[in-house]
Amino acid sequence: MFSPKTEKIKGIAKDRQEVICKLDSVFNAKTRIYIDYANVRPWSNKLGWHIDTKRLKQFLDSFNTIEAINFYNGYIEGNQQSEKEIKEIENQKYIVRTKPVKIMRFSIDASSVSLDSTALLNHFIKRSLLRKYEVSTIEYLNERFKDMNRKGEYYIEDRKCNFDVEIGVDMLLDLHLGKIGTFVLWSGDSDFTDPLQRILREGKRAILFATAGRISRELSDLRRSGLEIFDIGDLKEFICWLRENRA
Repeated sequence: MFSPKTEKIKGIAKDRQEVICKLDSVFNAKTRIYIDYANVRPWSNKLGWHIDTKRLKQFLDSFNTIEAINFYNGYIEGNQQSEKEIKEIENQKYIVRTKPVKIMRFSIDASSVSLDSTALLNHFIKRSLLRKYEVSTIEYLNERFKDMNRKGEYYIEDRKCNFDVEIGVDMLLDLHLGKIGTFVLWSGDSDFTDPLQRILREGKRAILFATAGRISRELSDLRRSGLEIFDIGDLKEFICWLRENRA
């Protein structure tokens, strides 16, 4: 049952009763929510607005069948802003699962690479695609590496911190304990296909909260097995940055 936690939510809900009714039917049993934030955060580019985690928590807390909200996101060690963000999420009373982000360096030193060589490109482009390229394309890309070298850039950094294993384990553990009737996943990653299939086979409800164009084909195909999909675009007024709500 919906019971707004703030006056702001109460006011918005008056004009969005169809959304509230829909969510009441979604959260009609004991529910646990799993937010894969590294996957969710980039959705802002597709949506054109950003999720305010504080407002999101207040909104979800307005449904009394939601037992807990798990929040998965990494942090950059030694980065005050990154560590502060995690602390803020914890203060908002999410159940936070976090770990350091891995920062990997990849060489782009083209000083000893001939222009027609794929030695560097093999690290960034699949070989099946490279084989389709003409020599002129290979040469052009290697020239760009050399341009970067002339500017003093000899490596690029990539960051990795996924929680596929942790989320999958948590979902299946909750399934084993048998206390949850509805599993709500905020993600669009195909790596969750197996745990969602197992949840559905056990006769539980599994609902994907996502946005159009950010759902893997494997998850989309699970609708035939009973997976439900809720478009978070319907929640904008409740969970977006306040200044965007006025737009």
